[in-house]
Amino acid sequence: MTVALSDAQAMDLAQQAAHLWGARHDAPQPRLIRNRENAVFEIALPGGPAALRLHRPGYQSQGSIASELWWQSALAAEGLAVPTALPTLAGDLVAQLAQGRLASCIAWAKGDAIGEGGVPLTQSMARQCALHADLGQMLAEMHTLTDGMTLPANFTRHRWDLDGLLGETPFWDRFWEHPGLTQHQAAMLQAARSQLHADFTSYIARGADIGLIHADVLRENVLDDDGALTLIDFDDCGIGFRLYDLGTALSQNLTEPHLPQIADALISGYSRLRPLSTQDIGLVAGFTLLRTLASVGWTMSRLPADHPGARAHIARAVRASDIVLGGGALLGR
Repeated sequence: MTVALSDAQAMDLAQQAAHLWGARHDAPQPRLIRNRENAVFEIALPGGPAALRLHRPGYQSQGSIASELWWQSALAAEGLAVPTALPTLAGDLVAQLAQGRLASCIAWAKGDAIGEGGVPLTQSMARQCALHADLGQMLAEMHTLTDGMTLPANFTRHRWDLDGLLGETPFWDRFWEHPGLTQHQAAMLQAARSQLHADFTSYIARGADIGLIHADVLRENVLDDDGALTLIDFDDCGIGFRLYDLGTALSQNLTEPHLPQIADALISGYSRLRPLSTQDIGLVAGFTLLRTLASVGWTMSRLPADHPGARAHIARAVRASDIVLGGGALLGR
């Protein structure tokens, strides 16, 4: 299990890194925003505030981080509301710090997160739907812009394809073997895995939409600045099913009272630019379930088996699996 930096250790590295991006010696001290998967700081640069990331060791290579930042900057250059990457004074997108820790920096994005995981949304139903319709359109624009890009020859990212999500060695671990699962729960997640594998194999056979995706469209990664949305945190981006971005966006809404309306708004917004067939729309619930399963695997190398966060992810995945395996409507539609 990865041991996170202490806040003090992260601060020491952030101060070291900030100077590589041109922070003045009399600049304000970096401000810690969060210290989880990556340690993220707001730093003051001569050109304005920026977000500095200290990357989790062993998760992404220097080349894959540079590829992520290339994609972000390419999207920003096309006018999509995502932060662009900032090079060091030496012109590098990724810097290596003490003890092999990697750092990168992106332009500061304005706005507040549209919500937090596990915390009910507080906006009115109309506002929730408007936000998700705009988010759906933004995701469609991101996918369409990416389809028109020629990736660099050295572009490297992991894959959120059938093997990367449901194979024998998923990128986020074998979720059906989580040590916190009961025997019954493990069997249920394995059954859900088998059903989704069959469904998505058929989807691939009829021409699945696969390409670069954000893969982590959670509430905290969507900023709202008076109605203008910005998508941040591309740390998990990779090659995969485009519908997985929609499923990820819906995975935190499964207990919302207005879930059917939110799902319809997201899908309708996406369809403004990238129309979905009836079959594709029917698969969105499966990709939502898939994200709940993958998240159980995500906890395995990050949280103790009895951690409240791990238990919450398991409970959500079991509940979603039970609905889908029982023939119910996961998205209430």
